Amino acid sequence: MTGLRITSLLLCLILCGCILYPSVADAQEMNMRIIINSDKIQGTNKQVYTALQNALTEFANNRRWTDATIAPNERIDATFTLTLNEHSGNMYKTDLQVQARRPVYNSSYTTTLLNFQDRQLDFEYVEFSPLDYTENTLENNLTATLVYYIYIILGLDFESFSPKGGSAFFQQALQIVNLTQSQPGWNGWKAFENNRNRHAVITALTENQAEPFRELWYAYHRKGLDEMAANADRGRTTIIEALPALEQYRSARPSSVLLQMFADAKLDEIVALYSKANMQEKQAGVKLLSNIYPSYSSKLDALNR
Repeated sequence: MTGLRITSLLLCLILCGCILYPSVADAQEMNMRIIINSDKIQGTNKQVYTALQNALTEFANNRRWTDATIAPNERIDATFTLTLNEHSGNMYKTDLQVQARRPVYNSSYTTTLLNFQDRQLDFEYVEFSPLDYTENTLENNLTATLVYYIYIILGLDFESFSPKGGSAFFQQALQIVNLTQSQPGWNGWKAFENNRNRHAVITALTENQAEPFRELWYAYHRKGLDEMAANADRGRTTIIEALPALEQYRSARPSSVLLQMFADAKLDEIVALYSKANMQEKQAGVKLLSNIYPSYSSKLDALNR
């Protein structure tokens, strides 16, 4: 993120709460790839899947979702993979994989922000019907889900550059969750229905107990990864020193979906970072992360070799 983008974000926060509701414009934030996997569906007209893919791609990429100034090379790379499990008429039952990445400052490396699987997305789609979204109006479960994840991605991205920089986007995602509560036929949104659904994710990101996690998120990216091009040891040390906040968060919320989200996005990267550390730091890292993620012990044990 350039200085111009950070300045735009700060002005956005100060002057207007950082949200400009979606509108078609010349400068967009998302560089989203939509993949429709229809391998499980046999004997149907595949043209409708191409139409759906194109409609979703245009919907996500041809709109402004913020009022920050985003250069073309700063657009957020994301991938939505819809795996179709059932298709009958205009009704679809799918799994959704959501991935997002951001570049690390002064390097060709990109770091994963989100790698999340949503197994509860059923929706209705009529071929060539327009997809739309306006504030306080939800047209269908598909667009509600897509917009929800766009705001989650924006929140994680902006939060990685600025402390609490994602707050306004998380609040927008929370508003969508609240609006869906009056839609009894829409799955994936209800409280206590599933500890990894959309309600669980945004509740975890916005509750007070998330403070250590969000502070870690900023330190990990802006003070850690983004410093590594200038001084790899300093950047790595900053990340290592920030990671105990994850254990603090686990103590407060041991079953939080954010812990698994962090592992899915970051654990391989953290192991790679620790592999360059000294043996004392490696051992401390293995101990810390094994306490948080006991099921990943084989992956972490590689640091002891």
